[in-house]
Amino acid sequence: MPQKGQQLDLTSDDDLAEASRSRVGNRFLGIHFVCCDVYSRVYANREQTAYVGNCPRCAKRVQLKIGSGGTDSRFFKAY
Repeated sequence: MPQKGQQLDLTSDDDLAEASRSRVGNRFLGIHFVCCDVYSRVYANREQTAYVGNCPRCAKRVQLKIGSGGTDSRFFKAY
């Protein structure tokens, strides 16, 4: 077993590019659920027409439609 500070683990740019390509299908938005003061991610549905999710504590449902003329914002508050 290597001693502390004597092991180096590296990844190449190819590894990072592959990882980012595999995440393309998992589009998400960050939502602050004010109802329970918690943060969670909501993911795009299969049809890629909306981001859909629930508060992790009280299960309040949110749905944000995807369409032209939208916003570039990635983080929102749900009241």
